[in-house]
Amino acid sequence: MQTTHDIAVTVNHLINICRDGQTGFEAAAKSIKDSALRAEFIQYSQQRRDFAEELQAMVDDLGEAPSDGGTVSGAMHRGWMKLKEAVSSNDRYAVLAECESGEDSALEAYREAVSTDLTPDAATLIETQYEQIQRVHDRIKMLRAMSRVK
Repeated sequence: MQTTHDIAVTVNHLINICRDGQTGFEAAAKSIKDSALRAEFIQYSQQRRDFAEELQAMVDDLGEAPSDGGTVSGAMHRGWMKLKEAVSSNDRYAVLAECESGEDSALEAYREAVSTDLTPDAATLIETQYEQIQRVHDRIKMLRAMSRVK
């Protein structure tokens, strides 16, 4: 098994991913005119805030310092920066495509974390969050495909 510090580093990376997703979905919600989709994005933003808080508590329980959020430079690498362009264009398809891209990055980070040697509690929490992120990803992918058809 990894050291406590190594596990904290892994989990802190996921905290940053979740905070970036929270910010990305919040920006997407503000840009979209469709009230149902806006509500969905707000829900996803809140979900990522909750995920980050759960992960922060886990790192704290390990006796390590939890990350307090994502970074702009980190977000560029995690798929959310192009969202700014999509938001300014008010193009539903483009916003959904960029949200999907951000989710692709989140899924990749979670897959990497799940493949490491974590404590049972960390593994369970991360796998549960991963499954929920996968569902959001699939929903956004479907919405994006449907918006292209229109």
